[in-house]
Amino acid sequence: MWVGGVRVVITNEEKDKILMVRQHHEDRDIWMVPGGGIEEGENSIEAAVREAKEETGLDIEVVGVAWHIEEVSPERGQRFVNYMLGEIRGGQLGLGKDPEFDDDHQVLREVRFMSREEINTLEHIYPKFFNDEIWGILEEERNGMTYYKLRYKE
Repeated sequence: MWVGGVRVVITNEEKDKILMVRQHHEDRDIWMVPGGGIEEGENSIEAAVREAKEETGLDIEVVGVAWHIEEVSPERGQRFVNYMLGEIRGGQLGLGKDPEFDDDHQVLREVRFMSREEINTLEHIYPKFFNDEIWGILEEERNGMTYYKLRYKE
């Protein structure tokens, strides 16, 4: 059975920085863009909007798709993550909370906009290819929404 997730690439107004969150997992801090699991009854776009709000306090609109990544492995099973492109529509930037954890066990540590150069200095980033590939997608305005279709029940 497939388990789905989303991540959201959100840039600042100048489009020269990306919003990154630092999360603590497996005894280390990992930097990534906001995101998480798709909940029952949600699609990827709805999950992206919700996760961005929970983790950063920002209201976003999904305006594109960067990647769809799939993994099938004996250790982790069948998983996919949709990397969406988001634009800020409101809210106030701040470190959010993960509702799956109580106050004593939160994994979110920091949230801030970072340049390509700053991201390059990070020891642990997920996925490893993120900084090498995302800027080309943003600069060329390639948009996977052309291929991303949702089928709604009628």
